Amino acid sequence: MTGIKFNIREGLFKIWYFYVNKVDKKAEILFMNYGYSSEDLKITLEPKDEINRYSIQLYSHFTTDVSIKNKDIIEIGSGRGGGLNFLTETFKPKSAIGIELDKRAITFCNKHYTQNNLNFLHGDAQKLTLKDESCDIILNVESSHRYPDMQSFLGEVYRTLRHGGHFLFTDFRYDYEMDELNEQLKLSGLKVIKERNINKEVITALELDDPRKRSLVKKLTPKFLHKIALNFSGTIGSETFNQFASNEYIYFSYILTKN
Repeated sequence: MTGIKFNIREGLFKIWYFYVNKVDKKAEILFMNYGYSSEDLKITLEPKDEINRYSIQLYSHFTTDVSIKNKDIIEIGSGRGGGLNFLTETFKPKSAIGIELDKRAITFCNKHYTQNNLNFLHGDAQKLTLKDESCDIILNVESSHRYPDMQSFLGEVYRTLRHGGHFLFTDFRYDYEMDELNEQLKLSGLKVIKERNINKEVITALELDDPRKRSLVKKLTPKFLHKIALNFSGTIGSETFNQFASNEYIYFSYILTKN
């Protein structure tokens, strides 16, 4: 990605995250990912979680391959905390820490979630303050596309993981960025044990979740911001949706390990 395109995209994301943290007074937005839906993934949810099914499924698709129970887990780029909270409630890790750059999101999460083994800390994905080999599993869900120095981030993942630990990584890139990403992963010292293109599953989730997202946009944003909000939400017909549908955006899923 060119520096100009990255800076524009990063600036827009910062504005959008700031706006969501400001207007969502009733904690209606706990997830900000595009979601996942597949006939191969059937999960049972509590009634309170059903509204966020597709976003939850993006987290859950990892758990068929990697056990989280009794592990020390960290999510880097934890956002508004919904994913890490769900994993902690459902799969019972020993401890769970969310790392997020946006201080408003950290304040929200530490007030909203009350599990004793779940904590949220302010931090930079490229300069973590975590100890060496301090966790068993690191998650990074739809966050890394905002990082200006991907290699530094991967170095921090490698440093922080214990030997035999897993890095659960899912996000999107422009199609022409995928070769660079794969080279970065190769240089990280982590071993890829599973790799998938999940555009189809993400597009299906966007289609199924479209009415809910449109309703939230209408409810939480003034009319002059609707187009921008619908695009960030990936609603049907938006530029973002079309980029996934045309494979201009590639949504990928990796499981890596530290040998």
